[in-house]
Amino acid sequence: MGELKIIIWVVLGIIYLVSRARKKQVPNPESTTVPQEDYKEDRPTSFEDLLREIQATKVPKPQPVLRPTQELNTIDYDEVTEKKPLEDTNYNNRDHDTIYETYEKAKQEAFFRPSMEETLKLENTDMRFGEFKGYEQLEKENLAAVYVKELKDPTTFKKAFILSEILNRKF
Repeated sequence: MGELKIIIWVVLGIIYLVSRARKKQVPNPESTTVPQEDYKEDRPTSFEDLLREIQATKVPKPQPVLRPTQELNTIDYDEVTEKKPLEDTNYNNRDHDTIYETYEKAKQEAFFRPSMEETLKLENTDMRFGEFKGYEQLEKENLAAVYVKELKDPTTFKKAFILSEILNRKF
């Protein structure tokens, strides 16, 4: 099996090399290339000639004409006023915000209002109990706990005896 794979790869390699060699020998009729000798005659041979040819193909872009709106000599820098800064560095929150005024006013009025102890009356307190009893989950007693409870009670001895006969089978 391994020898067959090697033979197939060798045959494919030979076919590839033969096809490449045939492509190099057959000239392409569609290509209209200029022979190398003719091409060399048209091209400049020195570096300076190549540079002139490259620069001749470049089209210079027209330079925009800039017209100065003012002459630099006519500006009087002493008369130019300075711009105001964008940020007020002497900003004080107490001067601009009303929060502080409201706080101070509420602090002064707090002495004249009755306290929480003075306003609290027992009649106003809601004393309803058991509002959430419907949401409580009842605990389920497991079966083993029920049996233990019955075995400890002497009145349920008959039940305990029957239960022992069921659990301790001889057959």
